[in-house]
Amino acid sequence: MTIDFASFTPLAALAGGALIGLAAAMLVLCNGRIAGVSGIVGGLLRPNANAAGDVGWRLAFVIGLLAAPLLYQLFAALPASVIASGNGGIIIAGLLVGIGTRYGSGCTSGHGVCGLSRFSARSLVATLTFMAAGFITVFVMRHVLDVA
Repeated sequence: MTIDFASFTPLAALAGGALIGLAAAMLVLCNGRIAGVSGIVGGLLRPNANAAGDVGWRLAFVIGLLAAPLLYQLFAALPASVIASGNGGIIIAGLLVGIGTRYGSGCTSGHGVCGLSRFSARSLVATLTFMAAGFITVFVMRHVLDVA
């Protein structure tokens, strides 16, 4: 394994992490909601009829996620994106992630960012579980099955 030090950007990563943390803190402090993307999108797919205005903030959040790269592209070139898998692999991976977020009652943003910052034991277990699953999957795919 080699590290591409020309693309190593610790200050940009630190700034990005700080912005994610700030946005998550603002959402919980101002809106009382956890910035778990799977829960936010799930709430759009199954709106809660009892919560007035629930769809509005969720829609604004998702639009912000989708608009951010477009806004970034106005000031700088987007980094190259290389996916070393075919459409079948991407579909299977997406389905497995979706199933995992349902069984785990959340995703990396809900458990990994927001849950860990609240010292949630459930989020710690969830985060360790999906990180371990990711490590094992990469190991099996690259070293056992020899798939790029």
